Amino acid sequence: MVHPILLCGGSGTRLWPLSRKSYPKQFAKLMSEESLFQASARRLAGDGFAAPVVVTGDPFRFIVTEQLAQIEMAPSGILIEPEGRNTAPAILAAALWLAQKDETALMLVAPSDHVIPEADRFCAAVRAAVPRAQAGDLVTFGIAPTRAETGYGYLELAAGSDANAAEPQALARFVEKPEAARASEMVAAGNFLWNAGIFLFTAQTVLAAYRRHAPAMVAAVEQALAGADADLGFTRLDPDAWSGAEDISVDYAIMEKADNLAVMPYGDGWSDLGGWDAVWLESGPDAAGNVCSDEATALDCRDTLLRSESDGQQVVGIGLNDMLVVAMPDAVLVAHKSEAQRVKDAVAELKAKGISQAVQLPRDYRPWGWYESLIVGGRFQVKRIVVHPGAALSLQSHHHRSEHWIVVEGTARVTVDDEVKLISENQSVYIPLGAVHRMENPGKVPMVLIEVQTGSYLGEDDIIRYEDVYARE
Repeated sequence: MVHPILLCGGSGTRLWPLSRKSYPKQFAKLMSEESLFQASARRLAGDGFAAPVVVTGDPFRFIVTEQLAQIEMAPSGILIEPEGRNTAPAILAAALWLAQKDETALMLVAPSDHVIPEADRFCAAVRAAVPRAQAGDLVTFGIAPTRAETGYGYLELAAGSDANAAEPQALARFVEKPEAARASEMVAAGNFLWNAGIFLFTAQTVLAAYRRHAPAMVAAVEQALAGADADLGFTRLDPDAWSGAEDISVDYAIMEKADNLAVMPYGDGWSDLGGWDAVWLESGPDAAGNVCSDEATALDCRDTLLRSESDGQQVVGIGLNDMLVVAMPDAVLVAHKSEAQRVKDAVAELKAKGISQAVQLPRDYRPWGWYESLIVGGRFQVKRIVVHPGAALSLQSHHHRSEHWIVVEGTARVTVDDEVKLISENQSVYIPLGAVHRMENPGKVPMVLIEVQTGSYLGEDDIIRYEDVYARE
């Protein structure tokens, strides 16, 4: 049985404005009606696979459970990192957690934001790598390069190894992201593969490697797991102990130092969607080289991505060549395709200016559903709020604002101080300043309402919580 370990952190800044710190790319529907995270979980499911272990951050814990529920999957565990410390501590935490049950358990570590179109063929490659992993090797997956890519690290095969083999091969070394000329040389040589950041090994094998090459990290993460809190089905690692773990990738911490490495070649399609140019390529450009979303139109354009992320918002490109255009309700990206990797620089510039669009989507996801601001004025704000069936907001009050709620779909159970009543479509209720209140959806379909806030301060930090089913402070 293979235990998928889905790494589900990161901010995905190179796919801004769709991917932001508040809702990174793995949760977005970039390539289909399923998110990249959902596609990753579904790919590593079925015969021979156990339920996944997910390692993620606190802001994403309910997004993870909701998206898994949407595809009718349940995780075997969700580990909550107090802060992102790169892949080495995250993988170690999963290995220690899994070893508590079975030290011989096979771990397939995979990022949750990659595209692998041929799921069956990838699973066949995993099965082919199992014997080497069970024999005590650390198996990494290498992708057959299709171009001289400078954005990936490479794996150099040992002499006599076959880059097209259907079984693991000997690995000579890891190679850092190269310059363009060196990348061309490596692809031409035929004995280099892209480093996919996907690994297969037993828990005891990788733990032995950590104890040999990163003993201080083992001590810190063991303490973080020992001091973890169980919280609504999540395992919250101890933040003080976790902060003592080095912030480092598993390649640098373990893989480049280990002597029991093997590489499993894979040549049936893969992308980490590391930029909008990769999204353009993986989306299948038309005869003119264009990729257009449903609400985008290209006139006399070539090799261009035109994408609208809002219903009713039309994007039109005229006479564009090699361009990337992505429109969100609150931000628009326009870039030459050759500058795709500089999107992260733009995000850094926006953050330096204190502009909220750098990190925050207009739609804010919460464990009970989501909301978005429709209009914001000096002393008022209008929101659309969607509450999942059976979900409830916290029992709360506000110091600086009052609220009007108008239900437009479904039914709300509303608490205002000592009164509890049902509010149906086209009905409304007033929440006076200071009143203790709560909104619940008792129905079987999503409940939608319009909230009108008025007051001297409308920030989200003006919330006093008295009770919360999601254990938020």
